[in-house]
Amino acid sequence: MRLPWRREDRGSSLDLLVVGLGNPGREYARTRHNVGFMVVDELARRYDGSWRSKFGGQLAEIRLEGHKIALLKPETFMNLSGQAVAPAMAYFKLTPEAVLVVHDESDLELGRLQARLGGGSAGHNGIKSVAKSLGTPYFLRLRVGVGRPERGDRRPLADYVLANFEPHEDADAVIRRAADAVETLDADGLDRAQVSINGRPSGEVSGDE
Repeated sequence: MRLPWRREDRGSSLDLLVVGLGNPGREYARTRHNVGFMVVDELARRYDGSWRSKFGGQLAEIRLEGHKIALLKPETFMNLSGQAVAPAMAYFKLTPEAVLVVHDESDLELGRLQARLGGGSAGHNGIKSVAKSLGTPYFLRLRVGVGRPERGDRRPLADYVLANFEPHEDADAVIRRAADAVETLDADGLDRAQVSINGRPSGEVSGDE
């Protein structure tokens, strides 16, 4: 089965661009909002990717089962993530459907994963920026659940996602599972991968559901 992002179908040098969203700086490194950074870091570790500065971020290129994958960590800060993603997509001659954005999602319980194409931002400023810069919301997303403050925790949601994971939340296990999901998406395509990642198949979605 041919997948829509395979380079032979587009004349591109790349099969898939995987963008991890986050904020640069040590103070943000282990926060819930930086799940995207952590996932692409894990993929770079697994496949011996080396980071270099490019497109206003850090870029690493890896091979995954023979497929050429680029990993990108925008260093523009979350709200301007699209300023790094758009030039990377243009450079590699990709379509938006060949861009996979990995990001934290507070509307999903901790550790739950959801893969989809398109949809709204659900208030996520990084996703808003990418959609604006690409001129379309129809790029791939891997939403990584970080949950919301527990009962009795009066922190605003913004403070919660910018705080570090708690030890009992086992962030490393969440990151490993999300990196596994990226591998599954690359190998199987969205429709088939959704069965194992989301627990149910679906196609494109719209709105903020």
